[in-house]
Amino acid sequence: MFAVENIQAALKAQGLDGWLLYDFRKLNVLAERVLGLDKKTSRRWAYFIPQSGTPKKLVHRIEMGTLDTLPGDKTVYLKWSEFEAGMASLVAGSRTVAMEYSPKNGNPYISRVDAGTVELVRSFGVDVVSSGDLIQLFEAVWDDDQIAMHLAAAEVTNAAYDVAWRTIAHDIRTKGESDELRVQKAILDHFTAHHVTTYSPPIVGVNAHSGDPHFETGSLPDTTIREGDFVLVDLWGKLDRPRAVYSDLTRTGFVGTTVPEKYVKVFNVVAAARDAAVQYVRDGLAAGRRVEGHEVDDACRDVIEAAGYGEYYVHRTGHNIGQEVHGNGAHIDNLETHETRALIPRTCFSIEPGIYLPEFGVRSEIDVLIMPDGSVQVTGGPLQMEIVPILAQPVIM
Repeated sequence: MFAVENIQAALKAQGLDGWLLYDFRKLNVLAERVLGLDKKTSRRWAYFIPQSGTPKKLVHRIEMGTLDTLPGDKTVYLKWSEFEAGMASLVAGSRTVAMEYSPKNGNPYISRVDAGTVELVRSFGVDVVSSGDLIQLFEAVWDDDQIAMHLAAAEVTNAAYDVAWRTIAHDIRTKGESDELRVQKAILDHFTAHHVTTYSPPIVGVNAHSGDPHFETGSLPDTTIREGDFVLVDLWGKLDRPRAVYSDLTRTGFVGTTVPEKYVKVFNVVAAARDAAVQYVRDGLAAGRRVEGHEVDDACRDVIEAAGYGEYYVHRTGHNIGQEVHGNGAHIDNLETHETRALIPRTCFSIEPGIYLPEFGVRSEIDVLIMPDGSVQVTGGPLQMEIVPILAQPVIM
């Protein structure tokens, strides 16, 4: 819930003179979420929260009510020159102001304000810095309802794996083969039955398809799943409710009653890396230490590199989870970006190391929720400790 006093306390703690929230035609969804807005607007607006004192609004004459739900003094502009003068007035007296900006676009999740607007604000003699830490506090932090919705969604996503493995086992036993798209549909039907929605269908990848981290199921000719095949399933979903947040999991199975050693060997390395990352977070938070996203990525990646598979680990270790499956808080990343934001209570992120070989790929993805008391909870059911021997599972259809 938006509260000026909470933001002002954060500004003081971070040594910032203010936070300038700006949007044009919903390009800055982060500003809308922080302020609790959901309006269709066609003109530029800005809202400045100073470290102390009364907030200030800038709105266009034909959309004067855009920010009326928020406290503060309102300035109305019509001409472009009045807009620029209004922006100068908002930040007058400030030296350092946060905006949804990331230096050199180092964190594209935060970069929601165009370069020209940043140039405009800087022309007033103001130093513009990233609002990344503020966004994490006021957009990526979950309230109690969101935590409850995540845990409810995690029950459904965890159960979806039983659906996937049983579908494959039933098909193999009755028809001699299954299919990526059929398994994908079974998962989506399961989601629908339990009022879970998703922005895109799950990944079901057989054999070499599992070696593509973002494989699009059904995009290649051979989608058939047969006995002796290796299968990766990556799925994500959230309750079909306002402000719901995602659960995001990946597991692997082998179409047989026992799993060949070549798969077990790679899985064991991935699982060890996953567990090392979780332990790093647990130990750091238990010791009261600041734990940053890049450190956890390193702890995970070190295990895979030590095992000789470093060149086959081609993505970051994890991402923040929120109302989008890839959220806007701290990511577990020292590969694609250098994530220096801290992992804080009431945020959730994935840990998902992977080794992607030409013939198959193994990924193990879990969600880690930092509870309000700072404890660490892995959600989405028990950790996968071994590749599932799919034909050893009971078939209940």
